[in-house]
Amino acid sequence: MSESLRNASGSSSSSLNSSFQDTEDDQTIASILAEEESLKEENRLGKRLSHLNSIPHTPRVNGEIPDVNDATQDHGMLSERLVTYGLTELQMEGDGNCQFRALADQLFGNPEYHKHVRRQVIKQLKHHKKLYESYVPMEYKSYLKKMKKSGEWGDHVTLQAAADRFEAKICLVTSFRDTYYIEILPTNKRLTRELWLSFWSEVHYNSLYSTGDVPSRAPKKKYWLF
Repeated sequence: MSESLRNASGSSSSSLNSSFQDTEDDQTIASILAEEESLKEENRLGKRLSHLNSIPHTPRVNGEIPDVNDATQDHGMLSERLVTYGLTELQMEGDGNCQFRALADQLFGNPEYHKHVRRQVIKQLKHHKKLYESYVPMEYKSYLKKMKKSGEWGDHVTLQAAADRFEAKICLVTSFRDTYYIEILPTNKRLTRELWLSFWSEVHYNSLYSTGDVPSRAPKKKYWLF
């Protein structure tokens, strides 16, 4: 093979790899999902925190966003709670996709699969409209159109849809004063996994791990307020 052909081959391969990563090929996602042992935790967090009393979850769209000072103070409160329970946040990028990034990290061990998670959530919302439309205070099609966009903040409706789509119990440790632990159960009550997220001040989600077990991967962009 000539040098030019080798270069062309390398360029083509690089282009294909880049395209593959950008589109997040669903076959690769399916392959990852099939690896049950690598995806399923031993629920160490769930066992350790089983004494926590959760409150019922009510799906809702995002409310009023606090100012920077209030948000920073709330995160300090959340950090104290996480220390108490031996938990540490793997911080997600503050690009508007943090909920989907945190879910992707818990599901696939890679927050970069957030686009796939968003697509699956939108499918769930679209195909099971009757489960969710009463929680959306706007025209439902407009809500779906808005939520499809990358960078659109996830809310408690999308969290419920994610729990339903992935048959997961989503456990939220929050910065809220009275509702610091929320469990989001799938509607059909069938559970195949637990996902642990932190949530503070209506503005940001991170992925939770036992302290000492946090993976080394890190976001490429700035964190929210950091």
